[in-house]
Order: sequence, then C-alpha cells, then structure tokens
Amino acid sequence: MADFATIIFLLSQLLVFFESSSSLPLCTDLRAPSISKAHLAFCPYNGSVCCDSTKDIKLRKQFQAMKISDSSCAAILKSILCATCDPFSAELFDVQSEQRPIPFLCNSTGSSSSHSSKQVQVTQSFCSTVWNTCKNVPILNSPFAPLLQGRAGAPIVSNSSTLVELWQTENSFCDVFGGSSKDKSICFDGKPVSLNKTESIVPPKGLCLEKIGSGSYINMVAHPDGSNRAFFSNQPGKIWLATIPEQDSGAALELDESEPFSDLTDQVFLDTQFGMMGLAFHPNYTENGRFFASYNCDQLKSPACSGRCSCNSDVNCDPSKLNTTSQPCQYQSVIAEFSANGTAPNLSLATAAKPLEVRRIFTMGLPFTNDHGGQILFGPADGYLYVMMGDGGGQDDPYNFAQNKKSILGKILRLDVDNMPTQEEISQLGLWGNYTIPRDNPYAEDKELEPEIWAMGFRNPWRCSFDAERPSYFVCADVGQDRYEEVDLVTKGGNYGWEIYEGPILSNPQQLSKENRSANSPNLIFPALGYSHADINKKVGSAAISGGFFYRSKTDPCMYGSYLYGDLYASNIWAAVENPIDSGNFSTTELPFSCAHDSPLQCSSVPDSTLPALGYIFSFGQDNRKDVFILASNGVYRVVRPSRCNYTCPEEKFMTPAGNPSPSPSTPSSAGQSVNHLQHFFLILLTMLVLRCLYATA
Repeated sequence: MADFATIIFLLSQLLVFFESSSSLPLCTDLRAPSISKAHLAFCPYNGSVCCDSTKDIKLRKQFQAMKISDSSCAAILKSILCATCDPFSAELFDVQSEQRPIPFLCNSTGSSSSHSSKQVQVTQSFCSTVWNTCKNVPILNSPFAPLLQGRAGAPIVSNSSTLVELWQTENSFCDVFGGSSKDKSICFDGKPVSLNKTESIVPPKGLCLEKIGSGSYINMVAHPDGSNRAFFSNQPGKIWLATIPEQDSGAALELDESEPFSDLTDQVFLDTQFGMMGLAFHPNYTENGRFFASYNCDQLKSPACSGRCSCNSDVNCDPSKLNTTSQPCQYQSVIAEFSANGTAPNLSLATAAKPLEVRRIFTMGLPFTNDHGGQILFGPADGYLYVMMGDGGGQDDPYNFAQNKKSILGKILRLDVDNMPTQEEISQLGLWGNYTIPRDNPYAEDKELEPEIWAMGFRNPWRCSFDAERPSYFVCADVGQDRYEEVDLVTKGGNYGWEIYEGPILSNPQQLSKENRSANSPNLIFPALGYSHADINKKVGSAAISGGFFYRSKTDPCMYGSYLYGDLYASNIWAAVENPIDSGNFSTTELPFSCAHDSPLQCSSVPDSTLPALGYIFSFGQDNRKDVFILASNGVYRVVRPSRCNYTCPEEKFMTPAGNPSPSPSTPSSAGQSVNHLQHFFLILLTMLVLRCLYATA
C-alpha cells in the first residue's frame, strides 16, 4: 500500500503540473487597482491600490469594533483586514469562485506573497503565526468565526470568541484559512504582495515566418472542435474553412477560395472602412452550430439595416447636425447569428453553412464612416460575447462618445447571447438587439453606465485576444489618431483614456474644462505597451497598430510567453515580455523578421530591403496548437522555428517533418486539447492502478 500511496501522489502532482497561473493585479470587484486621491490613513498601502479613503475608514471602524486587547494580535488582524486593499486582492480572496472573508493565509505548504513564476516556499507558516498569536485573544465579530457550513465564505456574527474556542486546534484552523489560491501562486504572509523579478530575460533574436497562403483575410478563428483547421474570412464577407499543415511539413494552407464555407457578401456593405470586420464561433459550436458575423450595412440598400442611430438625444448628439457626406447613420454596425445545423450529421464535419440570418444580435447606426472597430470574440472563461466598438469617427471624437457613459461608442461591450430577451424586454431596457446583460457587468456598481459596457475610453480597438494560459489577461490594441498606438490590459470597468489622452499623451490641454475631462483623473488606465508614430515613421499619421497574441506554442521556445503585435505598414513587429511575471509591467523589443528559405510558398522581399514583403498587416491569428499567424494583404504567414531563418534559440528542439496531414475533425490536436488528453490519460492510468491495488489486496 505504500507503493500505491506513492503512485497516487506522483500522479496527482502530474495533474497539478498542467494548472496555469493567472495573477493579473485585480481588486475583489475584478476592477484594476487605481491610485487613491487621498493617502490611506489606516491601511499601509500606497500607489496603485484597491481601496479609497472611504474604504480605508470603513476598515478602520471594522477593526476598532473587534476590540482586540493584545497588541501583537491586533497588528496581525489589521494586516489581514487591509489585505482587501492589496492590488492582488482578487486572487488573495479567491473572488473567481467564492469570495473568502479573509485572504489565503500562507502555511507550510503554500507560497509567499512575494512570488514569481516559480513558487517561493514559505519557511515559516503565517497561518501558524496567526494561530499562536491570537488563539487565546477574544475578538468581537471575528472574521474567523465558524462558517455556516464549515467552509470559507461569509462569516456569521459571533460574540467575543477566541480561536481556540472556535476551532480547537491549529490544524483545523489552517485547513480552512491556510493555503494559497487555486493556481498555487499566491497567499498572504502579513505583508503587501510583492513580486520577485524573474531571471534576466533575453529577448528573442528574431521572428521566423513561412508563407502558407496567398489569400488576403482579416479574421482567423480556430475550429472549436480542436482540430488542425481554422475559419478565415475577408472584408467582403466570405468565410472559408481551411486545414492548417503541420509545422515543417513543407505543405501550404488547404483552402479553396472557390468553395467558401459561407458567403455573406449580399448582406455586407464593402468600402475602405466598411465590410465584415469580425467572426466568432460559439464555444459549443460542435453541439449547437452557432456562429456570428460582425459587419457593416448600408441603410439605403438593405431594409434589414434599420438600427437606432448612435447619435441621439441620450448622448447629447443631434443627427441632423452631423458633419458627414452621407445621411445620418446611413451606415450601421451589425452582429448577426448564423447556423451550420442540418448541413452535416456531425457539426465537426460541416463544410458549409447557408448565409441565412438566424437572429439579429445587434444593429446600430454609425455617426461617421471610420473608427467603428467590429471585432467579436467569446470570453474563454465566461462564455460571453465581447464586442469591440470604436468611437464612431470624426477628428478628436467631437461628441465625446468614448468618455460618455451613456454611449456605447468607444467601448468594449460584453453580451450574453445564450439567454434571449423578449421583445418587451428589448423595448423596456433599450437594447440594441437580441441579447441579455450579464449580471456582473460594471453597471451593477455604476448605474451611470450603459449596461452593455465592459470597458470604455477607446478610439478604435483593432484586434484583442485572451491569453490562452491566463484568461484574466484580456489584451486590446487601440489605433491612435496621429501620434500614438497603444496596447491595453483590459479589465472590468476600466477607462483607457481616449479622448483625454492618446496613449500617454495629453490630447488637448486647452480642452480640459470640458465635461467629463480631467488630466488628473485617478480612474484612467494608461497603456501597457505602445509606440509613437515618430518612432517608426516621420510622416505624421502613418501608423496603425494591429494587436496580436501571447505566444504559447512550443515551436519557438524563445518566443514563449511574449506578446506579439505589429503595425499595419508591415515594417515593424514587436515582442513584449512581462517582468515580473503577473505584474502587468512589460518591456518590448522590436524584432527583426524574415521568411524561411524553405517556405512552402515563395516570399518576396521589400525593394532595397531584406524584409519580406507582407504588404499590410491586417490582423494576427492563433490556431488550436497555439501557433501564431500574420494575416497580411500578401498572404498568410506562420511563425516557425527560428533556426529556419538562422536565428539562434538555445532551447529549440529540432523537429522531424510531419508530412502533409489530412483533416481530422474527430481527433482534436490543439495544445489545450493535448493537455486535456494527457489529463484524461493520467486519470485512466490512475483508475487502472487503483483497481490493480484493490485486486492485489483482495
């Protein structure tokens, strides 16, 4: 049986190995920390914190009401109460599952609040310190009072009690209150969380690409079945299903442009600034067949193009006074639902879908002809639909839409498309279509906000993504006007500053007297990354960012964990590295990039340059293997092994060419699916070992 116990322990450790970390600084309300206007008088937190002076006073009153007579115990209880002000309080209090009355207290098996990507082993248990210091000290309304069901959660009100009276033993106490957050990365040791800088990070030597497709696309969505396939779409409105070749196979993308998966061109209005801008497949697509397209329509050409105008009296805008060559709100943003149901016995095998709209999710008239975003994607953790909406256009956001809480322009929206409203609810709530509002959207705490809004203060968000390993990292690139391009870490209720700021640059100091404008506003969140137009091109306005992905493929180990993004004009691509890990602080490196000599499709070069001629970088993509792709006007390019371009990466493992694979929709091959398969394998192995041991002892 000793051998059996050892096997169980080893297998459990293997399963834990696959858990990922997600320690982005967040408060217990899942908002980003902010700088308090006034110094906190009670709690010892400064700078970017999760408490304001009102919360600080409330915590002091709560502490005083405990009437703790022992000074050592009082100091410990004060630190525990004030942990709610910590920038990492969301994780300390485990708000993603069920919020605890106190933070996780570090014990002998936990990790310290000074943490990095590697756990820092606690040498002295803070949970034991709390117990030994306070066990015989009476505490009124103790946060350690027995919970109604014996588990961490909301405490019950109790009379003066000691820990010994409540919990009897240290083991019982620390079993409930000790430990660390579920990703095993953080716990409270009596001090504010501090991050250890990781070892010196060497930026990648370069980015090696191969050209695998010749088409021009602006959207790429990995097939929800986890296979080696992805959907591609172009601006006119066609969608294709393609098979992606294995790395090092020498094969090109299998995509037949003469046979689209669906053709929505009849619904889409196409122009330089208009077209089909977004594509998203429901997380349960293989069961329900639902997919969604975000596109523009022309009210003069389509009877279904009949949404309300975003310029209206609710946002202090008169459509008749819009300075535009078209009719007011003639062009509209649409999100429509389509279905692949009934096209194949197994939806993973579906190769076509009828271009018949199932449901209109959203329709809104646009005030101008530019800056309307259009990307849509589903949140990997919550399953809600995120909608990226630009400020509607016009120089300097003339109607202040991005900062107006009653306008949904210049915002990121978060919608529930699984629970549909009645027509009466749509009318009563003033919804823009068929969706409902998630209960935890920011309006629950800020009634001035329109309920659809998740974050605000954007000019024209162009390509957002969730980190495949840390879903709390929601990263959006926002196209600047004429000076600065930015990348934002988007959090619940965040205000990212446009049009008060363009990136970190104050837009117009003379305009600060306008309503809703304050250069010293503590609620503005500045970019995590970015670049000025002058950095890459002396011509004012000749820059436009395209957001990318955190690189999570094993193909280029030296790129792993870096955030890749680029500029429209295809002369600049960057890799951003976070240090310390989970801090939200990034340093960025401009990468040399080239095309592999053995690329499946020939790469041409920019005249008088060694750069591959990508044309324009429209977007980035990521497949189920987590390989990253560049969608450019001259074709589809994939990030490959650095050695294929003579870049050096000591960690690179040379791969044997895999040959040209055939589609295998029933056998998912994504990195995430691979992890699941390994977990399933270990669970099966564990079950077999248990049965073997039981039979052996029978």
